[in-house]
Amino acid sequence: MAVLCRPEIAVPENVITVEETLDLARTFHADHPQLPLVLRLISNTGVRKRHLIRPIAETLSHPGFEVRNRIYEEHARARVPEVVRKALANAELRAVDIDLIIYVSCTGFMMPSLTAWLINSMGFRDDTRQLPIAQLGCAAGGAAINRAHDFCTAYDDANALIVACEFCSLCYQPTDSDVGSLLSNGLFGDAVGAAVVRGRGGTGVRLERNGSYLIPDTTDWISYLVKDTGFHFRLDKRVPKTMEPLAPALRALVEDHQWEVDELDFYVIHAGGPRILDDLTKFLGVPPVAFRHSRSTLTDYGNIASAVVLEALRRVFDEGSLTASARGVIAGFGPGITAEMCVGTWVPREVHIHRPIDSPRTSFLEAS
Repeated sequence: MAVLCRPEIAVPENVITVEETLDLARTFHADHPQLPLVLRLISNTGVRKRHLIRPIAETLSHPGFEVRNRIYEEHARARVPEVVRKALANAELRAVDIDLIIYVSCTGFMMPSLTAWLINSMGFRDDTRQLPIAQLGCAAGGAAINRAHDFCTAYDDANALIVACEFCSLCYQPTDSDVGSLLSNGLFGDAVGAAVVRGRGGTGVRLERNGSYLIPDTTDWISYLVKDTGFHFRLDKRVPKTMEPLAPALRALVEDHQWEVDELDFYVIHAGGPRILDDLTKFLGVPPVAFRHSRSTLTDYGNIASAVVLEALRRVFDEGSLTASARGVIAGFGPGITAEMCVGTWVPREVHIHRPIDSPRTSFLEAS
């Protein structure tokens, strides 16, 4: 069965603290009638710091959508390859062993996708399949895992590479002053993540079942308005309450697998904000400590969009507390309102056999 190996994450070198964020809000929005509410909401996110691809002075400027998108492309090409190399090493594979690249991002646009550039520049085979996902927002991390699972189930000797590239700071809009926009200015951060799903072998989470769920009539709760100035993020005030309808979908997926949702050994949840984790604690009947990895990701990096689930999962690996067959769930939430969820069991190093890293690799087309 498909195994999700240890993710690799990289965050940029520029850091902004919550104190600096609050000071900027006071400076730029001193006359805002709801400034006290905005400051309270930012303080309550639990975010301690965030990482940005550019210094704060450059981040706050808006040179135009064309320039920003060029910055996105330049930084993606500069920052993604090293993360991919480390993710491949974590899975004990080479670029030539990958049959599918899934690239998820909602903060910039490229055509051809970065997948084509990676194939040309990093030694992937010419017949490597490409799956760019651009419009699932924060849910795309979970969706990428699920589509990799599907692919490696259909072709059980195949391997899939997931890449999440999110430069949320490029979506900052200085003219947007609604409460949702000002909150997002203190919530989102930049990061690149990557992970490999192996069809055979591998150490990590053996993916066993996945599912999706969309809350009806909520398509305008999380959205982009696309203008001449780029992507304008829209966040409805009802979004923090979405765990009440999503928790039953998460519970149903787990129960369909003959497990109990409050008896799992690990939980990797997209932490868009602290309310999501607080409500899941209540609606799923699990203790707050169950979401420690997701909460730590939010504290250290903010909401890094589709990369959140990969970063939280990396913390599960690094904690090193899971034993063979430990059971868990991974879930990402985003526009739609959409949930992408999966369940799986832990596969430690000592219970599997690796394919030698220097063994011959038949091309995907030859094997089909």
